[in-house]
Amino acid sequence: MRTVQGAALDGLKARVRALAERTGLPVRSTRGEARPHAGPPARPRATERAGRSLRDGAPLADPAAAVPPFGAQDPGRRTSVKEPLRRTAAAAPTGPAAPLAPAGTPAAAATVFASLGALITAAGRPRPRRRRPGEVRASAATLRALRARHGDAPALVRTRSGQTVLVLLDPQDLRRFYAEPLSVLAADPPQKCRGLSTHEPGGNDDAPGCARGEQRPERRRMSADVLAAGLPVHPAAGPILTVVAEEARHLTGTGTLELVRARHAVNRAARRIVLGDPAAEDDELAGWLTQLRAEDGRPRGGRTRAARSVHDKARARIRQYVRHAGDDTLAGRAVRHAGPVDTTDPDGAVDPADEARLWLLAMDAVPDTLLRTLLLLGAHPCEQDAAAAEASAEVAAGPARGELPRLRACVRESLRLYPVVPDLIRVTRGVTEWRGVRHPAGTAVLLPAAFHQRDPERVPAAHVFVPGRWKNPGADRDIRMAPFSHGGGRCPGDQLGLMITAAFCAEVLRGHRITGTRPVLDPVGPLPVTLDPHGIRLTLIRR
Repeated sequence: MRTVQGAALDGLKARVRALAERTGLPVRSTRGEARPHAGPPARPRATERAGRSLRDGAPLADPAAAVPPFGAQDPGRRTSVKEPLRRTAAAAPTGPAAPLAPAGTPAAAATVFASLGALITAAGRPRPRRRRPGEVRASAATLRALRARHGDAPALVRTRSGQTVLVLLDPQDLRRFYAEPLSVLAADPPQKCRGLSTHEPGGNDDAPGCARGEQRPERRRMSADVLAAGLPVHPAAGPILTVVAEEARHLTGTGTLELVRARHAVNRAARRIVLGDPAAEDDELAGWLTQLRAEDGRPRGGRTRAARSVHDKARARIRQYVRHAGDDTLAGRAVRHAGPVDTTDPDGAVDPADEARLWLLAMDAVPDTLLRTLLLLGAHPCEQDAAAAEASAEVAAGPARGELPRLRACVRESLRLYPVVPDLIRVTRGVTEWRGVRHPAGTAVLLPAAFHQRDPERVPAAHVFVPGRWKNPGADRDIRMAPFSHGGGRCPGDQLGLMITAAFCAEVLRGHRITGTRPVLDPVGPLPVTLDPHGIRLTLIRR
């Protein structure tokens, strides 16, 4: 009877024989005799040449230090620098007349053994996430090695393509990073305009007021007013919490909770909160928004025209809802704030429909955070019981309904461990000086926020779920912790997002208990570096 292990071994043997045919090395059968291969050896592929990396990651080059390369496999967290890097062929022959290693030489044998080792190692690893074009990953080990060599001073790292990135390794430099105005440090468009950079082109193929990395004062004032920046409980908390309670029934309809169900419930609630109740059943608009989010992760090219068409249809549909939006919706509040809109003047008043589309796309991060928070609570029964007790008591809270301080602390801790935006990148608009070193205009400055939030040298219990740390009144101002950033770049909807996410958690915990989770987390040991929400599955039972 053929087993799964036997089939896998046969496939591995076939791949080794094919590799040996390309290199010309003899292969021994199970009986021990060598079996030569006919035909000249083929030129090995790029990933099979001796000295070349088997991964696509291109390391950042620190010319003065031998640092673990950006993109190296490491148990630490990976950050991402959106900068296209080229593969290097330092150890590989180049040119049309480059000599190849003859069959049977040590170089060819090393190639076969290296490839064989990669095949065996890869058999036990999960399939890696597909990397976006131009994305480079830096492990936490790389950042620790930079700090060990450079101390707390910012480390200027040069990429293989010649670009430079100034990496901030000290919390004191983080304070300056957040305090600098946009006239000195321009916000990085891909991170600040997630979901809009590809399919909202302006006159220069940029998103107006967004792709330039800064918002106009009118837009900032509108966001602060409509989203009630800084207020723990939104003025429209009553209608918002009612929507959350009604849509949360989709989360607990069965005994399990996964990402698809969480996204369905949260997206319905988002459309009702932003546009009004009629938008809840608009599956066509939901499909358009899903397409726009998917197109944002792909390179510009043939799909740009299709994305623009979808964007235009979504904008027109949202404008229809905005015209009839109620006063308790975010769109209705935006209309009252903005007044009449002159669509012929792009630099005039802010269009509430554009803001509504932004808010809808921003709520795309709520389902992931919701699942991770519930997963962490499922792994910590004591925290889950305390949160459930708070959720039950909150029903009779009256005017204080919506605060949920304990559950908000759990959501914040989930975002500390698994932030939505793990890295912040800004570009200097002029010559700047960091620790006595002058850097030219156009230097990319990287703040690895997730690294600092889980830095065991600076943060107590960095890799453990400790919601109590957020009960400290000064925790929200801790420069090391930046789930919503700091300074002028702080998200104006942070309190509203916390209120909605905590309310969804409360609705689940009020009537159900999380008894089983996938993956299984160690409540005492260090938590995993990443948690893919697609792999989270929660088992619920009624209390």
